[in-house]
Amino acid sequence: MHTSTTDSAAFKSAGREQWEQAAAGWDAYSPQIRGWLEPATRAMLAMAGVVAGARVLDVAAGAGDQTLDIARCVGPAGYVLATDYSPAILALAREKFSQAGLRQVQTQVAEGEALGLAASGFDAAVCRLGLMFFPDPTQGLREMHRALRPGGTACTLVLSQPQSNPCIGILMSTALRHAGLPPADPYRPGGLLSLGKPGLIGELFVAAGFRDVATTAVDAPFRLPSARHYLDFIRTSASPIQQILGRLPADARQRAWAEMEERLTVFQTPDGWAGPNELLLTAGRR
Repeated sequence: MHTSTTDSAAFKSAGREQWEQAAAGWDAYSPQIRGWLEPATRAMLAMAGVVAGARVLDVAAGAGDQTLDIARCVGPAGYVLATDYSPAILALAREKFSQAGLRQVQTQVAEGEALGLAASGFDAAVCRLGLMFFPDPTQGLREMHRALRPGGTACTLVLSQPQSNPCIGILMSTALRHAGLPPADPYRPGGLLSLGKPGLIGELFVAAGFRDVATTAVDAPFRLPSARHYLDFIRTSASPIQQILGRLPADARQRAWAEMEERLTVFQTPDGWAGPNELLLTAGRR
C-alpha cells in the first residue's frame, strides 16, 4: 500500500504543515489523550519488551507523552530516541523531557519512512497512532525493522475498522456532505483508518520482514464531558476535518460542526460523553 513519489511528497508536506500549526493545540489536550490511550500504551510497551536498560526507538513520537513512559521504563541506564517529522511538536516533547529531568531521551526530526538511522541499534521500537498516516506504511515498518537488533521487537498502535470507530465516520461523512464531496474510502492510504482492515497490519509486518507477528484489538473509549468538548479537541488537532471544512464559508462551517455535535450526542452517558474507539496493537520480532 503506497502512493506515487509525487503524491507522497505532497501528502507529507501538507501533513507536516498541519502538525506545525496544530502542535500547541494537540499538546494542550495531553491529559485527555493520556487518559484515552494510557491502557493501550502500557500494553504497547509490554508487547515491545520495553524494560530497564533497553534502547528504544519511538517513531512519530509527537508531543512525547508515551516517550515519557518509555524513558521511565528504561531508566537512566537506558536510551530513547524520539523521532517525528514535525519540528514544532518535537520541540514541545523536548521541553517535557527537560522538565522531567530525563537525560536518557534524545529527539531527531525524521520521516518515518526514512529515519536515517544505523542498523541494529535498538532493542525495541514503537509507533503510537502514527503508522496509519504514512503514505507507505510497509516502508515505515522496514525502517523500524532495520533499526532493531536481531531478536528486537516492534509494536505499533493504529485505529481499527470503521464500524468500531463510529465517531470518525460521523465526522467524515458529515464534513464531506456539507462540502459537497463524495464519500471517502475509509481505507485510503494515509487516512485515520487506513490500516484498520482486518488482517492488513499483520500482513504489512510480515512483508517488512518481521516474524512471530501478532495483533490484539483494544477497546479505548474517548471520555470527555460532552460531544462539544470532543469537537473542540478535533478543532485543535491536525484533523482532515479541518481541511475539508476549511473550503467552506464560516456560516457553512458552523452548520457542519453543529450537525456533528448533534449526531455525536448519541454517545452521551449519565457519566459524560464516551466516544467508542477500537485500536489494534501489532507486534513482531526481527
